[in-house]
Amino acid sequence: MNMNKILTLNNISVAGLEKFSRESYEIASEIQHPDGILLRSFKMHDMEIPESLKAVGRAGTGVNNIPVDKMSAKGIPVFNAPGANANAVKELVLAGMLMSARHIGPAWEFAKGQEGTDEEISKAVEAGKKNFGGFELPGKTLGVVGLGAIGRAVAKVAEDLGMNVIGFDPGLTVEGAWMISSSVEQAASFDAMLPKVDFLTFHVPLIDVTRNMLNADRIKLLKKEATILNFARGGIIDDEAMAEALTSGHVYGYINDFANNTLKDVPNVVTLPHLGASTQDAEDNCAIIVSNNVREYLENGNIKLSVNFPEVNMPKAEGCHRITIANSNVPNMLGQISSLLADANLNISDMVNKSKGDLAYTIVDVNGTVPTDIVDALEAIDGVLAVRVLS
Repeated sequence: MNMNKILTLNNISVAGLEKFSRESYEIASEIQHPDGILLRSFKMHDMEIPESLKAVGRAGTGVNNIPVDKMSAKGIPVFNAPGANANAVKELVLAGMLMSARHIGPAWEFAKGQEGTDEEISKAVEAGKKNFGGFELPGKTLGVVGLGAIGRAVAKVAEDLGMNVIGFDPGLTVEGAWMISSSVEQAASFDAMLPKVDFLTFHVPLIDVTRNMLNADRIKLLKKEATILNFARGGIIDDEAMAEALTSGHVYGYINDFANNTLKDVPNVVTLPHLGASTQDAEDNCAIIVSNNVREYLENGNIKLSVNFPEVNMPKAEGCHRITIANSNVPNMLGQISSLLADANLNISDMVNKSKGDLAYTIVDVNGTVPTDIVDALEAIDGVLAVRVLS
């Protein structure tokens, strides 16, 4: 039996790697001709893509470190694990709001810096605590930009704390909308929500339309002394504009997960070392989800939680051979595939075809062995990107 080879470009949780049986998989950080790649933050854009590669799995949510377009052109699905780290990030956002509202960072440093007897320290901190007076969260308004799994979780915990919540997400699906509380106000636009919020948190990917999404002009629209939280991606907020707004006092505080020189010494900034999903629980969850889906694709051709290919799941017909075909979403593709299989006297027991944007994916179960020349003929069809035969 041929072994599937999995190349790991980062340390992947053992809980995920255990989903690949040792009898069927070889897994290593250095391996030739991999069938699958698992990674977290490794940047693949300058990497030479192995001809053997069939699937890429990102043990996390964002895929900006993966050349998705290049993978799509080769018929390679890219899998991720949306929602697996939602609780970890939600808890950090909550901690960030509390840190800002109660000046926890500066207050901690003030208390640690006191010297003298216990009585002298006690008197000093009592005298100095007036400099760290804060406010409570109930009744305050939180703006949530991006209402995916993380944004929804943040919205819920904010409402549980007695906060008002305004949400903005132009890409919100019907399924996603059903999972949001009816009391979350829907913003007509990003700009429209800015004057209303006391806190603003971002949960969107870094793409062209979100780069410097909060810039100098939009910061001016914010309610004075709002707090900004960014546990999504560096680059979503214009750091120079944020530094100016914090220095002038227009913005109350900035809590973020992305260290840089621009904000390093700016007052009222709390920067964490990219802790967002860095809990063992989140890393395990991400690795388990993506490993299961990469394995299912390699073994059975089914696709779940792919960012570039449609979701396709078809139980395998008993005694059949399975053909999977990734192709451009163009007319008459199914007709050409069916005709070739009929010419080879291969009866189709079951078939499914789904599309997603410019890509389509077909699974066909046939009742006989698939000759090599039929595979070659399928691959030669204009628009076909990849063909696999699974016994």
